[in-house]
Amino acid sequence: MLQQTETIRHYQKITDAAVEMWHRGYRFEDLRMYLDGYLAALRMTNSIEAYQISRLEADVVRYIYDTSNFLEPQLQPETEPDFRSRY
Repeated sequence: MLQQTETIRHYQKITDAAVEMWHRGYRFEDLRMYLDGYLAALRMTNSIEAYQISRLEADVVRYIYDTSNFLEPQLQPETEPDFRSRY
């Protein structure tokens, strides 16, 4: 579990980008390449500790390969309440 605020922000940025890329037609291999590039940039800049990058990678990989994160929400049609049935 991620606990440092900076690492959580990176997680949110990566997962938001992954969902956006998925809806534009990119798939798992593309998302993994994006993640690899992002993590490489983090390593090069030393913006967070190496152990935090490892935890971040593990959590994001888990997120990417959970297909339920990329499903479109199924909206229920609105219906007007039937107050007559209560009386």
